[in-house]
Order: sequence, then structure tokens, then C-alpha cells
Amino acid sequence: MIDTEVLDSGLGDADDDDFDSAEAYDSQLPDGRYTDREVSWLAFNQRVLELAEDPSLPVLERANFLAIFASNLDEFFMVRVAGLKRRIVTGLAVPTNVGRSPQDVLADISADAHALQLRHAHAWADLVRPDLAEAGIELVSWIDLDDEERTALYDYFQSQVFPVLMPLAVDPAHPFPYISGLSLNLAIRIRNAKTGRQEFARLKVPPMLPRFVAVPGGGPGRSRYLPLEALISENLRDLFPGMEILEHHTFRLTRNEDVVIEEDETENLIQALEAELLRRRFGPPIRLEITEDMDDVTLDLLLSELDITAQEVYRLPAPLDLRGLFDLGRIDRPELRYAAHVPTTATAFQPAEQNGRADLFAAIRAGDVLVHHPYESFNTSVVAFLEQAARDPHVLAIKQTLYRTSGDSPIVEALIDAAENGKQVLALVEVKARFDEAANIVWARKLEKAGVHVVYGLVGLKTHCKLLHVIREEDGMLRSYSHIGTGNYNPKTSRMYEDFGLFTADEQVGRDLTRLFNELSGYAIEKKFKRLLVAPLHLRKGLLRQIDRERRNALAGKPAHIRIKVNSMVDEQIIDALYRASQAGVRVEVWVRGICSLRTDLPGVSDSITVRSILGRYLEHSRIFAFHNNGDPQVFIGSADMMHRNLDRRVEALVRVVAPAHVQELIELFDTAMADTTSSWHLGGDGVWTRHSVGEDGKPLADLQERTMSLIQRRRRARAAR
Repeated sequence: MIDTEVLDSGLGDADDDDFDSAEAYDSQLPDGRYTDREVSWLAFNQRVLELAEDPSLPVLERANFLAIFASNLDEFFMVRVAGLKRRIVTGLAVPTNVGRSPQDVLADISADAHALQLRHAHAWADLVRPDLAEAGIELVSWIDLDDEERTALYDYFQSQVFPVLMPLAVDPAHPFPYISGLSLNLAIRIRNAKTGRQEFARLKVPPMLPRFVAVPGGGPGRSRYLPLEALISENLRDLFPGMEILEHHTFRLTRNEDVVIEEDETENLIQALEAELLRRRFGPPIRLEITEDMDDVTLDLLLSELDITAQEVYRLPAPLDLRGLFDLGRIDRPELRYAAHVPTTATAFQPAEQNGRADLFAAIRAGDVLVHHPYESFNTSVVAFLEQAARDPHVLAIKQTLYRTSGDSPIVEALIDAAENGKQVLALVEVKARFDEAANIVWARKLEKAGVHVVYGLVGLKTHCKLLHVIREEDGMLRSYSHIGTGNYNPKTSRMYEDFGLFTADEQVGRDLTRLFNELSGYAIEKKFKRLLVAPLHLRKGLLRQIDRERRNALAGKPAHIRIKVNSMVDEQIIDALYRASQAGVRVEVWVRGICSLRTDLPGVSDSITVRSILGRYLEHSRIFAFHNNGDPQVFIGSADMMHRNLDRRVEALVRVVAPAHVQELIELFDTAMADTTSSWHLGGDGVWTRHSVGEDGKPLADLQERTMSLIQRRRRARAAR
């Protein structure tokens, strides 16, 4: 039986006097105690790049990290850089989190981004590309091909490429064409052989065709590829017969593609979002990437027509847009990748008999189940739970939040099946999930047509929490079964993202979720819950109260320890509370994947704070908050990062983990991640991250993700042996 009085003691709003003494510490905190969030984000992407540069990793994985870096940087420009520029243009250029003007920050990140993009290009040309070639995978140029290979590729060009190309001339009768964001293009200058007049044309590289064209004949264990833009460039004469090709160069434009919805209680959110998505396509340019050999005449024309400044030009070695390296994932060379890992079924959800089907409801009734993805299967836990609920005649209602899901989602299909089976089904679809808006609109309409009650959350707030609630009739009584997760209900990303999910039949959690779903489909968010911390009204206050309790314990001479794992640590109130805890002697450990505005180099302020970052084959995505609480640990998992948007402008939920074995599992994971014997990046002075992957003896440090895989496999073998 869970003592709800104990649970209440850390979750509600703190009394005012709880924070009066803490606020007095603000005067002792120095100026300049935060790292700029944009600069910190670029440091995160540099850590991704360092994985690509690491020769000890499988070479196709290194190519994949190069593609991830490129994709990350695109989104950074489309959202973060675009936001800074928008505030400057509109006159809303308020100081950043470090008190600097957006103009100054924009100049800094432009310099850093230029350096990183050059480093990225050289990592490909000088490190990864040669190692791929040594392994038999070559990216070649036209001059590397013999006559037979050129003939075969020309035939491919004529049959598969030429028919879909659309050259667009620029002259008095043809205005400069619209250049779509992130498209790869050829800028072509030609001369009319009859008149001698020079002309300009733009040619878009078709995005629906393979970026790298296989060169026929490679032989066993050998694959050769030619970039599609190179194939097109070598055959421009077919597109411009009778013309002399003077110059041709590749370029790529990035636009402001952030969506800004001005919501009104009376407007149709779907219609407003669709209009905004249409506007996104025509966002202003914010970055122009060109090949380093582009001539000044062509560049001047692009600058003039695109209305872009020289600072926003990135001159890079070819090829541009290394997101195309994702295509190398199709190559069947498993020895050049991480060893295959098959997720196990969580012990509690394994069927009693071989080839049998587990009763997940019975397993959850027996005790809370904590599942760790992707080490433990999402499909045999979350998907199986929802599918069982959809077909179970005793299930009366299913309620779920959907933030991002895959295009062929079994989650959505299960909700549809449940509705068609006569159950009450509520789906809260967050159609404002960035860059998934269009897909979520499609799924929302499909759910509505199937009879699912679809709602879109609260005006002005994104619903980011990961909640699934099932109501089942058992022996004439209603019982709640709940799932609270740290990651999206997406079977595809669940194989790449590290996340936790808690299944529970605890009636208090059920009552909390009943109230929360009612409020999400209705109007107001309650201020207090029993086992949940919910944003935007009381999650920050609940965490501040937990942090301040550790500070008070340290001042009283009691043991005190704070452990926080998040994707981003930006919120100034949380950071200041951690500084105050550190000043009191609390041991503070922060495990962060991406942005970290917290500093570790402030004497007398951050002496007790340690910050680590871990990147690897899986994207560390779970959020964990653990407080020593004088020997009675308070541990939470959930969806919230320590950012203003999560704490103030989103509906987020953390759930307290109460089973002693689960508390121990989470704390042990944290201890392993923070250990000096585990490979990680350490945050040091001036916001510089240093990779520690090799010990003093020259041997590789332990890989946390590999260790976790092995640990879970050992647990499974031990159970099988029993």
C-alpha cells in the first residue's frame, strides 16, 4: 500500500516560506553563470561529429553520424537561427539567456557554424570517405569512370533521370524561380551559340531519386557510387542543346521553417496549422551553401536574387548535403556496423509457456513494470499492451496522448480497432509537434473517421506528455492500467531512442490520469496530483522543492545527492537552485545529451556539480530525476526537459517510481553513466566538452549502452535458467 501522505510531501505547490530562504541566495550567484544555449547546442553537434571522426567505430556508423550532424544542423538553422533573425527583424530582440543581444549571438554562432561545417566536410573527405573506400565502398567522380561505366550511367540518366528534370531559365520572360528549402540545386550559366548572349538557369536535383547512383560492375565486396548531381552535371548538354555550358555549380538554400501559430479559442486549429505549413514553404532564406569552386558572377546573382548576406553564405567542398549519407544504410555490409541487437521482452511480460501469449494485465496487476527501450522491446510491451486492450471485451475505455508516431503506426491501428470494437477511445493528438504537423493532421482525421474522440489539447500549450490509460471492468469493479513514458509512442524511433516506460495498476496513478485526461479534453489543468508532477502549473515548483530539500539536508549535516538526466538543461530557476544546492555541499550530477547552460567552472558556486554527456548507437532520450531524500529516494521519470517551453508552455508529466527494485535500477544506471570508467564527455571550463573514451592504460573505457545490453541479456538468461 502506497502512503499518499508521503507522496504528497514533495509534489504539490511549495509554501511561500519554503523559497524565501532560497531566494536570498540569488545575491550570491555571479553574473555570467549561464552558457548561451545556442552555442551549447553547437557544442552538442560537435560531439556528434567527434563520433564520426572516431576510427574505432564501424565505418558505416561513422557515415551515419555525419548524416545526423548535417540533419541536426539543418534543423538548428531552420528553427534557432531563424528565431534569432525573426526577433531582430521584428524589433523583439530581447537579450538571450546570457544577457547578450541576438545580433551578437548570431555573429558568434555564424562563426562557430562555419567552422563546424568545414570540419564536417573534411571529416568526410579526409577520414570517413577513405575508410569507406578501404572497406570497398567508394564515392567516385566522373573522371574515375571508364568508358563502359560512363555509357551505362548515361543510359541510366536517359531512362531514369532526364525525364523528371525541370530546367528553369532566368531571363526577362522568366523571373528567378522559387528555391525550396533544403533542396539541392545546380546554378548553370550558358551561352547561346547563335547570339553569344549569356543566360542563367536553375536545375533542381530530384529529391525522389537515389542521391548516390550505383556504378555497375563493382565486383564482390566492392560498391561504387556517383553523386546524382555529378551525373546530371556531366550531361547538361542534353538539357541545353545548342548552348555552350560556361559554369555549373551546386548550391543549397535553408529557409526559416519554424511554425508560429497565433491561437485563438474560436479558430479551427487544424485550418490555422495547414495555412501556417503552407507559409513555411516560403519562409525567408537564412543560409546559402555553395561549393567552394563557385565563381563570383554566379554567387553575386544568387545573393541578389535570394536577398541573402555574405555572412549567411557557407562555401564548402563538394558534395553538399551530406544527409545523403543516410542512403548508405541500404548497403548490406553488417560487418561495417554495430553488432546487431535484438530487443528482449521485459521479464514480467514474457509468456509462461513457449509460443504462448503473455497476459499483460495480469503482469501489471502483480506489480509495477519498468521497461527500458530499446534494450527491452517496445512492440512486446507498449504495442502488445494496447493491442490486448483493443480486443479485450472487459476493456471499456482507452485514452492516449500522441505527439509523434510512425506512418504505419500499429498504435493508431490499435486505437481504431478499439473504437470499432465499441470501446470509448480518446486520442489527444498534438498536431503542433514540430516537423510532424502534416503527418499528425492525417492521422487525426483517420482516427476521427473511425469513431475515435480526437482532441488537440489546450490553447497555447503543446501536449508533450506520454500517457496511456486503460479502464477495465473486473469483478464488477473498474480498474485502471496506466503507462507513463519518457518517449513517443513511435515503434520506429523506439528502436533508436533510449527511453523508459512505467506500467502500473496503482489506483492513485489511475485517478491522476483520469483527472488529467478530463482536463486535457476540457479546460483547466489541476494544480496538484498525487503521484504525478504536471507542467505547466506545478512541475517546476515540485522540482525546486525537491532540490531545496536536498540543500536543507546538506546544511543540516545530512547526506544529500541530486541526480538529473535530461536532453537539455536551460531553465534558469532550476540551474540557480542547483547552484544553491552546490553551495550548501549537495553532490549534484547532471547527465545531459544536448544543450547545457549550467556551468561547472564557478568557484564557490558549482564546486559540487558534475556534468556528463553520452552519445552512441542509441539516442539518449529518457529523463530521470533522483533525490537522495535522507535515504528515502524520490525518483521520477517522464517527458520534461529543463527548458522554458517544457516547464511553462507544455503539458508535461513526471511519475514517481516507487518499487524499490526500479528505484535501484535507475540509480545504478545513473551511477554507471557518471563513473570515470565509463566513456563520456565531461563539461569543463568555458563550456568546453572533452571526450573521455580511453583510460590511462590506453584501453577503451566502458560503453554504457553496450553494458546495458549485456546486463539485460544476463537477466533474461538468468530467468530462463530458473
